[in-house]
Amino acid sequence: MEKIVRPMSGYLAFVLTILSFLAGVYALFQISRSESSGLWILLAILLFIAFIFLSKGIMIVNPNHSRVLTFFGKYVGSVKQNGLLWVNPLYGSLRISLRSNNLNGQTLKVNDKLGNPIEIAAVIVWQVKDTYKAAFEVEGYNQYVQVQSEAAVRHLATSCPYDRMEDENAEITLRDGGEKVNELLEQELNERLFAAGILVREARISHLAYAPEIAGAMLQRQQATAIVAARSKIVEGAVGMVEMALEQLSKKQIVELDEEKKAAMVSNLMVVLCGEKAATPILNAGSLYH
Repeated sequence: MEKIVRPMSGYLAFVLTILSFLAGVYALFQISRSESSGLWILLAILLFIAFIFLSKGIMIVNPNHSRVLTFFGKYVGSVKQNGLLWVNPLYGSLRISLRSNNLNGQTLKVNDKLGNPIEIAAVIVWQVKDTYKAAFEVEGYNQYVQVQSEAAVRHLATSCPYDRMEDENAEITLRDGGEKVNELLEQELNERLFAAGILVREARISHLAYAPEIAGAMLQRQQATAIVAARSKIVEGAVGMVEMALEQLSKKQIVELDEEKKAAMVSNLMVVLCGEKAATPILNAGSLYH
């Protein structure tokens, strides 16, 4: 479990370090000038030991960085305080950045829930939240984030269909899921990376497409579906217009049509209204029956 420690300010230790070094140099010069050289030698040794002892404990912690301290293999605590600090010189320290990191995942080729091969990639924003777990619970938290992120993206892709063309009852699809898909990915990443003390702040799908070997076939299927939907709308509108035309002709008694002529008129109107090209008019100079 992470434990926060607050070391003493390092400014006093820095001043004492400089003074001990200068005093040690002065003691070295006095060895040859003084009769009691043994005393000066002992003093110089002690001053240089003090210099090494004090300087070893000085450390600088930059903003959004931390130090994990250990004492002969035992976890002492984590320093998140910034500035010039001084700790026990016998402590070992490990630097861990607390800044947010971007992971631009590579494009993965996986099968969706229905077995269709797709390509998918994600962008993840993460940062270290628990320095103890990041330092001691996993072997290399950066690599751990990459591997687990790839596993989470693969699991998401296999849990949802690409679209609703083959599964109309699907609640969530990768293509139309939007924020819901991103929320599912972020939730799974936080669960997977909790053991490493990592917090995922944002996760988004950055690339989503059918695999090249089926992309052409899927595009044709989408086009066919769109054409059928458009045709259905056109036919629905044409039927309404024909019905309205017959009703108006009958209501205003413009012309009396028997069932055969009504059928011919309906046929002609449907061809005109539903045809892809403009109809070519033909003038009839005779009667309706010639």
